[in-house]
Amino acid sequence: MKTLKEIKRILSTHKDELEEKYKIKELGIFGSFVKADQKEKSDVDMLVSVKGPLSLLGLVHLENVLKELIKMKVDLVPKEDLRPELKEKILKETIYI
Repeated sequence: MKTLKEIKRILSTHKDELEEKYKIKELGIFGSFVKADQKEKSDVDMLVSVKGPLSLLGLVHLENVLKELIKMKVDLVPKEDLRPELKEKILKETIYI
């Protein structure tokens, strides 16, 4: 299992490529990896904001690309789709790449 530091390093290495290809404005990690209470089978919760619309197919494709990069399961959430009752908490804990 990778650490938050390792995941950030991998994503940082590919940041420019991801921003250009997928029009990413922001990419961050939240959830168990940020709180250091992840388990062996935990997925990596990621928050994304893009320039322009992101289709469901585009979201799934980007999620798969991120999964391949870090070799772990990814749960990718568009920032604009955060549930109102969770938004403030998630935004406070998110560590951006």
